[in-house]
Amino acid sequence: MTAAPPRSGVLVVDKAAGPTSFDVVGLVRRGLRHRRVGHAGTLDPAATGVLPVLLGEATKLVPYLQEMDKTYVATVRLGVRTDTQDLTGRVLATAPVPVLGVADVERAAAAFVGRIRQVPPMYSAVHHGGRRLYELAREGVEVAREAREVFVREIVVEHLAPPLVTLRVVCGKGTYVRTLAADLGEALGCGAAVEALRRTRAGPFDLEGAVPSSALADMTAEELRRHVRAPVTALAGWPRVRLGEVAAERFRHGQSVEARTPPGARRVAVLADADDRLLGVGEIVAGRVQPARILHADHPGPRVLPA
Repeated sequence: MTAAPPRSGVLVVDKAAGPTSFDVVGLVRRGLRHRRVGHAGTLDPAATGVLPVLLGEATKLVPYLQEMDKTYVATVRLGVRTDTQDLTGRVLATAPVPVLGVADVERAAAAFVGRIRQVPPMYSAVHHGGRRLYELAREGVEVAREAREVFVREIVVEHLAPPLVTLRVVCGKGTYVRTLAADLGEALGCGAAVEALRRTRAGPFDLEGAVPSSALADMTAEELRRHVRAPVTALAGWPRVRLGEVAAERFRHGQSVEARTPPGARRVAVLADADDRLLGVGEIVAGRVQPARILHADHPGPRVLPA
C-alpha cells in the first residue's frame, strides 16, 4: 500500500557543501514521494546552512519567504581576487594585505550597509538573454550587468586574523554575499574572496531542528514527515487574522471577508479559527480581508460554495 503524501509544510534542511539547492529538492521529492516541492532561497553549491524546502500547498508561500531577511556567516580571505568571488574559482590576482584592525574593517564595511547597488557576479543564476549568467561564464563569456538595489541590514566583524576575517551579514532578497566580500576587499585595497559561507537563518527558520542534507537519502518517508512543520511557520511574526467557519469558506473561494484586522496591517496570515490551519495570505483593502494567496487543504472535502 502506497503511503499517503505528506501534509503541506516546510522541511528545514541544513545543506552541506557540494550539492546544489536543486539537488536537495530532488532528495526531498524522492524521499517523500511528493511532486510539489520547492525551496526558498538558493544556496551556492559550496555554501552551507539553512535551506527551507516547501511542500505541497506551502510552495505558494515561497515568494513571501524569499522576501524575508537572511543571516550569513562568511569567512573571507583578504588579498585574493577570483572570477567567482569565492575560493572555488580561478585566481585572477593576489595582493599583500595591509595592516588592519577591526575598526578599519568596520569602517570599510559600513559603506555597504543600507540600500546599496550591487552588480550581480557572472557566476550567478541571473538571466541574461534567456540564459543563466553562470552558463555564459563557464564558456568564458562576460557580459555587462546592471547594478541592482539590495538591502543590507547589518555587517558585523566577528573575528579578524589577517588574511582571514569572519563577517556576520544580515541582508535582504537578492544580495550576493560573495559580491559584498569582493567589494569590501576592493575598499580595503587588497581584494577578497569568500572562503566559507554558511546561512544561519532564512526568515523565521534557523539551524535548530534542521535536517542535515547528508541524512536525507537514508531517512524513511515517515522519518522525514516528522520533521515537516506547518505552513503557518513560514509566516511567523506576521500579523494574523482568524476567521470563523462561514468567513473561512468565503475566503477559500476567493471572496473578501469582514474581519477584525490588526491596526496598520496591510498583509496578514489568515487562519481558520477552528483549527489554526493557515488558509492563505490576505491583503487589507478598505477594511476587508482580500485573498492574495489561498492554500487549499491536502485532502479537501466536497466543494460547497457559500450562499
